[in-house]
Amino acid sequence: MKKIAIIPLRAGSKGIPGKNKKKLLGRPLYQWVLGEAIFSELDEIYVLTDDAEILEQIQQEYTWTNKVKGMLRSPESATDTASTEQAMLELANNLNNNFDVICLLQATSPLTNADNINNCLAKIKDENFDSVLTIVETKRFTWSQKGESLNYDYLNRPRRQNFDGLLIENGAVYAAKKETFLENKNRLGGEIGIVKMPEDTLTEIDEITDWVIIEKLIQNRLTLLKKPVSEIKAMVFDVDGVFTDGTVAVSSDTELFKQFSVRDGMGFEILRQSGITPIVLTSEDSPIVKTRMDKLKIEHLYLGVKDKYSRLQIILNNLKLTRNELAYLGDDINDLPNILSAAWGIAPANALPSIKQNADLTLNNPGGNLAIRESIEFIEKYNQKF
Repeated sequence: MKKIAIIPLRAGSKGIPGKNKKKLLGRPLYQWVLGEAIFSELDEIYVLTDDAEILEQIQQEYTWTNKVKGMLRSPESATDTASTEQAMLELANNLNNNFDVICLLQATSPLTNADNINNCLAKIKDENFDSVLTIVETKRFTWSQKGESLNYDYLNRPRRQNFDGLLIENGAVYAAKKETFLENKNRLGGEIGIVKMPEDTLTEIDEITDWVIIEKLIQNRLTLLKKPVSEIKAMVFDVDGVFTDGTVAVSSDTELFKQFSVRDGMGFEILRQSGITPIVLTSEDSPIVKTRMDKLKIEHLYLGVKDKYSRLQIILNNLKLTRNELAYLGDDINDLPNILSAAWGIAPANALPSIKQNADLTLNNPGGNLAIRESIEFIEKYNQKF
């Protein structure tokens, strides 16, 4: 059974300009659901968009997985009045209907996770539903415009625990068998199954106020998953602002030099002697950085990484480690999801205020001047407890 997904994105956005590329906790909005889709049981994920910049990001960033494909969206399916089904039919036609199940994922629902997607796919595969949608159960009382109570008797207000409440479509995930989708030309049809998601996923990003709410919800979700199980087995380091003070000398056409601390470098000998795996993960693709990391004998070096959260997850999977066995040292917003989710999120003294506010530990030393050494010595002492 070939299971594909579409993430439809439009370049134009009225409520929040550039919404799909706008950084949500340091990641472009669309990458939250895309990252979860990669780690789900989907076979292929198509980002259908008329945004050339997003297509370029897809091509450059996700070379480490064969699941993600960028596809140009036609002008006709990218207008304000075009339906999502029009984009889905366009994708199906482009693929010559070569799939068994099509899944619609909405970038505006960034709280969607891989389990939600898998649960929808299982409803079709294991329970033989024709289509599936995600819902939330909410114990809210509803009223009509005429001032009439619709789902309860206001004279006999029920207690919450005795109230059935409502099931509300949250717009996060839809899935359908190919035959059902093509026959109805709709994301739903036939015998429809439901998959429950938490009530906080009812919020979709349409307005800037939704953005603020979702950002807090994701922060809370990542933080609540922090459960240091025992010792730290790996440490991840950003480069600019961590290995360096965040500055670089450049000429008109090239990077001239970066300055590194020798004493920070010695910390990696301490790290390896302690049995802790060092990982360097940076958005920059610099030959200077490559030379320095080779000198430090950093085996796990990843250059030019823009989606650090997803890339780190695949690294951890390969090393058979979890985020609860991880310390992460970073200084800028693209490090924030990893800082929030690692057992120890660490910030150098010169990190952005938003990073220091969310870190578990803010160092006394700045990047480029003993921040790395201080963080390594802290984790080494932490591990001695175990």
